[in-house]
Amino acid sequence: MKPDVTYTFHHFGIPLQDGLSEGTHSEKAGMYTADNPGKFRVQWHRFTDESPLHPLLKTVPHVAFKVDNLSKAIEGEDVILGPYEPIDDFFVAVINDNGVPIELIETTLTDEEIWGRARSGQGNLYRK
Repeated sequence: MKPDVTYTFHHFGIPLQDGLSEGTHSEKAGMYTADNPGKFRVQWHRFTDESPLHPLLKTVPHVAFKVDNLSKAIEGEDVILGPYEPIDDFFVAVINDNGVPIELIETTLTDEEIWGRARSGQGNLYRK
């Protein structure tokens, strides 16, 4: 963590290798994402065999933080994904923190807007 960047918990992602095709599908990422119906922000991620994503993302759970400056947050880090805009107005990069993927997000969207757009497949991640 960098002292001049504000980090706020956003969600926790858990990769599954159960062979199911449940959730919102992204052909680009070769991934299905489903929200846990519980009270806390947990997502289940399932990957196709053709998924181009980094092996850490497909095998190790990740925590995601909203940051106030994505460029500063990733400066000098081992970036394994992005930065990119998977959902309109939602910028993401994933870093490798000594074998653990950490997702960093910069956005002005509310959580309701973020989750609504993700569930409905709105954004670059879902466009062909």
